[in-house]
Amino acid sequence: MADGTFAVLMLIAGLTDMGVNHCGTASGCVGAGDVAPRVAFSAGSSLERRADTGAEAYLRYDLSRTIGPFGQAMGLSLGEESGAWVGYGLTWGTSLGNSPFYTELHVMPGLYAASDSFDLGGPIEFRSGIELGYEADNGWRYALSYDHRSNAQIYDNNPGIETVQFRVSMPIR
Repeated sequence: MADGTFAVLMLIAGLTDMGVNHCGTASGCVGAGDVAPRVAFSAGSSLERRADTGAEAYLRYDLSRTIGPFGQAMGLSLGEESGAWVGYGLTWGTSLGNSPFYTELHVMPGLYAASDSFDLGGPIEFRSGIELGYEADNGWRYALSYDHRSNAQIYDNNPGIETVQFRVSMPIR
């Protein structure tokens, strides 16, 4: 379904943003920036592809330092059919005009432990996805997220899995 599409979109959007808004500034293309750290909790379901549909919970922490236009995040998910995954990676987001609506892309390599009934092919799995949401005046975000996990063909078996989740995140001040 999604395969590496979100990873490629994040790379294109992030590098374009870097070239337009970060390169040529005092901090440079990959200069560090500060943002409010956030914690997010998501709950949803894996989609039937090669795995059975099953519930999944996902906890993510967005760090307070950026690298140019990219945020940094750590995540942990536990799924009924999708096993356990822990990873670290990059995010890129943008507001949709002057509205409270936003979109965010992420790419996160990580370590995976298979469930009893489904194996993604090996312990190294990449998670990439998109989040579409609304940010309230108090900084809380409410979003729908869709992501894909697979091993990018580094193992012979690469079934991949997708999840759809509702996410709530709050800034830590």
